[in-house]
Amino acid sequence: MLHAFISKISVVNYLNFSTHSPLKAAPSSLGQNYNIKGKMSSEPVNVNDFKELARLKLPKMYYDFYAGGAEDEHTLRENIQAFCRIMIRPRVLVDVSQIDMSTTILGHRISAPILVAPTAGHKLAFHEGELATARAAAAAKTIMILSYSSTCSIEEVASSCNAVRFFQLYIFKRRDISALLVQRAERFGYKAIVLTADTPRLGRREADIKNKMIAPPMKNLEGLMSIDVNSDQGSKLETYANETLDASLSWEVCPISCSDSFYFYFLSSLGIIFYHPQDIMWLRSTTSLPILIKGILTHEDATKAVEGGVDGIIVSNHGARQLDFAPATISVLEEVVHAVKGKIPVLLDGGVRRGTDVFKALALGAQAVLIGRPVLFGLAAKGEGGVRTVLEMLKNELEISMALSGCPCIKDITRSHVRTQHDKLPSML
Repeated sequence: MLHAFISKISVVNYLNFSTHSPLKAAPSSLGQNYNIKGKMSSEPVNVNDFKELARLKLPKMYYDFYAGGAEDEHTLRENIQAFCRIMIRPRVLVDVSQIDMSTTILGHRISAPILVAPTAGHKLAFHEGELATARAAAAAKTIMILSYSSTCSIEEVASSCNAVRFFQLYIFKRRDISALLVQRAERFGYKAIVLTADTPRLGRREADIKNKMIAPPMKNLEGLMSIDVNSDQGSKLETYANETLDASLSWEVCPISCSDSFYFYFLSSLGIIFYHPQDIMWLRSTTSLPILIKGILTHEDATKAVEGGVDGIIVSNHGARQLDFAPATISVLEEVVHAVKGKIPVLLDGGVRRGTDVFKALALGAQAVLIGRPVLFGLAAKGEGGVRTVLEMLKNELEISMALSGCPCIKDITRSHVRTQHDKLPSML
C-alpha cells in the first residue's frame, strides 16, 4: 500500500514538473542549434553546417557542381580526413591574453592567414555572385582570388569595394586571350596572378556528367570567346574546357637571350647558358605582377617552380576535382615546403574546414590557406552575410586554437606544435 502511494505521488510530481518545466517553457534553452523536436535549426555553428543549408537551397545540378569531385571522390574525402590524422601538441603557461592572427602575403597585410580561393560561377549560388563574395572578403580584411570563370567581370569586382585581390588564370590555346585577361586585371588593381597549372584537361567529374552540367556564364570572356559547345553527351563544361585550354603548357626550357643583360652576355661568352621555362617566361612578359603557381603537389614540381622564377606556390589538387587518388594537399605540404627552402611563400588549398586545420597547415610550413567550398556554401545559404560568417567562424576557431596551443601570434606556430603519422613511425621502430 505504501509503495503504491509513493508511486502515485511520483507520477503527480513528474506531471507537475513536465507542465511547469523551464525546458518546456523555453525550448531554446536546449541549445541554439536544435529545437525541442531535435531538428537542426537554420543557424549554423560551424562551416560544415553551411553545406547542408546550401544543398537545401540549390538546384541539384549546381550543388553537385560545387560539392563533387573526380571519379570515386577518394581524394575529395581524403583532403578532409588527412587533417584528422594530424595531432596538435599544445603548450601551456604561455601568455595568450592577446592573440594576433595577422600576417602578410606578398607584402599585403591581412587579418588572418585565410584567403578566398578562386572558384567558378558564384551567381549560381547567389544573385550578386562574386560581388557579394568580394565585399565579404574585404570586410574580413583578407584577399580574394577571383576566378577567370567568374560570373562577374574583372572590372565589376574591382569596383565593388576597396580591397586587395589576386586574379586566377588559365592558359588558353589562344594565348592572346590569356594575355588580355592578365592586362585587364593589372589595369584594374589586382595585385598578383595565380596560374592554375593542373588542368591540361578537365578531370572526370561524374556528377557533372550525369547532370549534363553546362558551363556557367563567364563574364570575363564575353566578346573574346564563345562558351557554347555542341555536345549531346556528358558534361558540356568538360567539352568546353577540353576545346579551349592549352594542354601544351609545360616546364620546357629555352635559353635566355644574351641580349637580356650584359651579365648574361658575359656568362654566355664563357659557355655558361641559363635556361628558363618558356611558358612561364611568356606569362612573365605579359605583366609586372607577381606570379603564383597553383596545383603543385610534389617536390620535383616545386623545385622547377622556384627555378622558373615564380613568386609563390599554392599546394592544391584542385579541390579533388581533377585526378582522383592524387594525394591530400596537407599530406604533401611539407614535401613542397622542404623543396622550396624558404625562397618563396607556400600556401595550401583543399580540405580546410576548421580553425585547427588552419593551425596544422601553418605548423607544417604554409604561410596561409585558401578556402573554396565553404565560401560557396555560405554564399548559397545566406549570401554575402553567409560568406562573412564562414570567414569569421574560421578566424574565431583559429584564435581559440592558437590560445589553447600557447601561440600568441602566427610566427609562434612551429613544426613542434603538430605530430603527423610520419613522426609516429620512427618512434615505433
